[in-house]
Amino acid sequence: MSDCFILLSAGKSKRFKSKLNKQFITYKNKPLFEHSLKVAIQSKLFKKILIVSNKKIKYKNIEVIKGGAERHLSTQKALNYLKNKKIKNVFIHDAARPNLSINLLKKLKKELKKNKAVVPYLKSENSVKYKIKNKINNLSRNRVLLTQTPQCFNFQEIFNLYKKNKEKITDEASLYLRNNKKIKFILGDKRNIKITTIEDFNYLKSENYYGIGFDIHRLIKNKKLFLGGVKINYHSGLKGHSDGDVILHAIIDGLLGAMRKSDIGTLFPSNSNKFKNIRSKNMLTPVLKLINDNNFSIDNIDINLICENPKVSKIRNRILKSLSNLLSINKNLINLKGKTVEKLGIIGKEQAIACEVICSLSK
Repeated sequence: MSDCFILLSAGKSKRFKSKLNKQFITYKNKPLFEHSLKVAIQSKLFKKILIVSNKKIKYKNIEVIKGGAERHLSTQKALNYLKNKKIKNVFIHDAARPNLSINLLKKLKKELKKNKAVVPYLKSENSVKYKIKNKINNLSRNRVLLTQTPQCFNFQEIFNLYKKNKEKITDEASLYLRNNKKIKFILGDKRNIKITTIEDFNYLKSENYYGIGFDIHRLIKNKKLFLGGVKINYHSGLKGHSDGDVILHAIIDGLLGAMRKSDIGTLFPSNSNKFKNIRSKNMLTPVLKLINDNNFSIDNIDINLICENPKVSKIRNRILKSLSNLLSINKNLINLKGKTVEKLGIIGKEQAIACEVICSLSK
């Protein structure tokens, strides 16, 4: 017997008022629903993860089934699908809550050892009123429970309740209360916010951090030219301890600057033979790990490539595609501009190429 994480991602997002359903809108470089999926996988608490969606999506070792017209119908479909899968408990989570934490999952798992139903909640911090006909009454906020997901249940018990249910319900806790079943309510997580409207989404927008990167290398004959990880057909290459890719070097410094993690020379000293002739795309690996480990995401990269030749307009698309793949971000988040120096200095004499970059990260 094992536990299953059910991610409900089939909603129509009527209150979100967007052409794209909210669960698929981009949040920190990923569709909204992928954040909860990632946490469930990283927690290693589940032998089975099931996504309920009305859009065709595919992930390795993750099962996906089509959802229903309403939330409770999607849940029912998931439970029916799992009925012969030897499931002990189910954790039912809304894809619209992207800030799920492993800590909350562990708390819920612990409480399930002694209870058949566990639901997280928050206390209300606002004064609460309720209306009966034309009269408005006060309600003690200490008695108000704002329920969250994941809501967790013994599989067989919730399966039997859903089997008998004929009415629309807004969450599984409602079904339990309607049938006088006991629920263990535990304090949830304030960060586990549900996105319902565009205003909710804007509220979650993160603080931005910026970094500047700059690099310049001389051009020398009989060396391959690499720009943005792309081999460029040109008569000269860039002199350097590595392959001299000024675009990637400037990006690396920009990313490190935004994270306040020193500079490229700290990670890859030019006096170390270990990094002699290293490909610059391989130098990105520890930088991207820093981004991931410190919970940053890339919002925007703006690049000025400063040279007389090669002409940026002829190589722009290849470089943008390469950078998108190397950084694992949408190429629409990257801009590449070509700048000349009106034949001035060593760049103007086609003896060097320079690059400057501004990177924007959010945390």
